[in-house]
Amino acid sequence: MTIELDSKIIWGLIVMFLGVVGLLNWRSLAFAILKRLIKRKFPTVQPLTTQQLAQWQNSQQPQPVLLDTRNAAEYQLSHLQQARHIDPQQPDLSALPESRETPIVVYCSVGYRSAKIATKLAEAGYKHVYNLEGSIFQWVNEGRSVFQDDKLTTQVHPYDRRWGKLLKRKYRAKLTDEK
Repeated sequence: MTIELDSKIIWGLIVMFLGVVGLLNWRSLAFAILKRLIKRKFPTVQPLTTQQLAQWQNSQQPQPVLLDTRNAAEYQLSHLQQARHIDPQQPDLSALPESRETPIVVYCSVGYRSAKIATKLAEAGYKHVYNLEGSIFQWVNEGRSVFQDDKLTTQVHPYDRRWGKLLKRKYRAKLTDEK
């Protein structure tokens, strides 16, 4: 199955569930479904909630390396503070810390692409790799900060029109082909 087919199946399931429970907080339900599907597809990947990451960042513990696994345009628009970009198609692991003990948190839009990279990092011997559940979409929807370079911003790349609906409208950047 290709990623595109997986995306269509996942989105179809989300839409089906949303139709059944339209009055509930549909984004929360959509993220719950996505998290379950990602966990099923990548069972060895260790999840980290947005709340856990926020607490970690506010603690005195050694901070994790944050890896943004979205494409360059998505990263350039906004990212978590101090996140490094890694190409999701051809990840270059040579720029990562030599110590395989360094904690690494990977994220993307919703968690699928980052789970793939987390798997590769674990296979490369990194021992403390976490996939941010709900990734940058959930992070910003909860009112947490994102940055463009070193400046605060509120806009997040929606990936595409369909997946972008998981972002609250006030955070969803317009794609250039949108009117």
